[in-house]
Amino acid sequence: MIKLGVIADDFTGGTDIASFLVAEGLPTLQVIGVPKEPLNIEAQAVVVSLKSRSCEKEIAKEESLKALRWLKSLGCEHFFFKYCSTFDSTKEGNIGPVTDALMQELKVKTTVLSPALPVNGRTVYQGYLFVKGQLISESPMKDHPLNPMRDSSLVRLMQMQAQGKCAIVNHDTLQKGPEALKEALKTLEQQGYSYVSLDAIDEHDLVVQGEALKDATLVTGGSGLGMALARALVKGQNVHAATDLGKPNYRKTVVLSGSCSAMTQAQVKAYSKKAPSFVVDIERCVGSESDTLAYAKEVLDFVVKNSQGEGQDAALAPLVYATQDPQKLHQIQETYGAQTSSQAIEHFFYTLTQLLKEQGFGKFVIAGGETSGQVTKALNVSGFYIGPSIAPGVPWVKAINEDLSLALKSGNFGEENFFEDAQRV
Repeated sequence: MIKLGVIADDFTGGTDIASFLVAEGLPTLQVIGVPKEPLNIEAQAVVVSLKSRSCEKEIAKEESLKALRWLKSLGCEHFFFKYCSTFDSTKEGNIGPVTDALMQELKVKTTVLSPALPVNGRTVYQGYLFVKGQLISESPMKDHPLNPMRDSSLVRLMQMQAQGKCAIVNHDTLQKGPEALKEALKTLEQQGYSYVSLDAIDEHDLVVQGEALKDATLVTGGSGLGMALARALVKGQNVHAATDLGKPNYRKTVVLSGSCSAMTQAQVKAYSKKAPSFVVDIERCVGSESDTLAYAKEVLDFVVKNSQGEGQDAALAPLVYATQDPQKLHQIQETYGAQTSSQAIEHFFYTLTQLLKEQGFGKFVIAGGETSGQVTKALNVSGFYIGPSIAPGVPWVKAINEDLSLALKSGNFGEENFFEDAQRV
């Protein structure tokens, strides 16, 4: 029986929550988009990864509803709309519009917003979102290339893009336990609130949320709430998550980074001191299909020449990165346009990945949600088995259809040595 159906707004976000579900003992299958063919599903949770975070809001709603209906066809009755713990979106969407669409489809009057992930420094207090002690509007996320976060109030952020009113359940209420939270949510629903932002400054707050919400039809939030729900759902059961199915292989490895987040910048800087590294020339990516292919073949030659074979004791894999600091990124966007440059880089990584697969590369460490989406698309991967964790929210995964291992990392996840750590797992 499928206990939980998750709709994730990007690929790394899907992998992120899947890893927490598995870690808590909830066997989980992750698929990329809504499968076109029937699947034999033995898992107790299914995560559908979409690419709906930054697309047009009507497309995001359409794709999310398609995922919801597919999950309902599997017999699922409890649903989770998963977005990033940094709540990054725009004034127009897509978190609000997608939430509204799901609520309308499921005939839900009130749902929760819980992006907190304390283990990665994301906390919520009095309805304000913090990243490692900083208001998100004062953190590096204020300069996010696609969705800059210039406000820290979840109430204001949600009401800017959604149709209903948003309230807060603060930390004091959560300290009183699950029953107090359920009573507060009931009262706020009676008062006409559509969304309720939940405070969470530590794991205890999330555990309270999980207990209170385990029977809810729809919740929204980050992987922290996913962890808490899984813990509540498997309580008292002898459930073992078989992460062996997702263990990484020992095939030729490459590291690809398209994220420009502050943490990924630090990770690229640290790794490039130890391993062969190639910085992508954005100008070479903005051109015709044949130009992109020619450039990708040049980069492929670098990767092949600097790859030290396969096996557990292989040297560190080569890195190819388009990661830039905010000033350089701003210059690129001024020259080529934000959307044009972003799409050109994505297409470059798509093309390069296809060439790498042809050359026998079967293990990919990837930084950035958009980049991860392009890589999985280029590899024709339709779903994953979830394997061992590299860092909180980032497991190794193995394709369900062939021997391909991937580590799909959201931009700000992991510590500075993540790329090296991934290869040591």
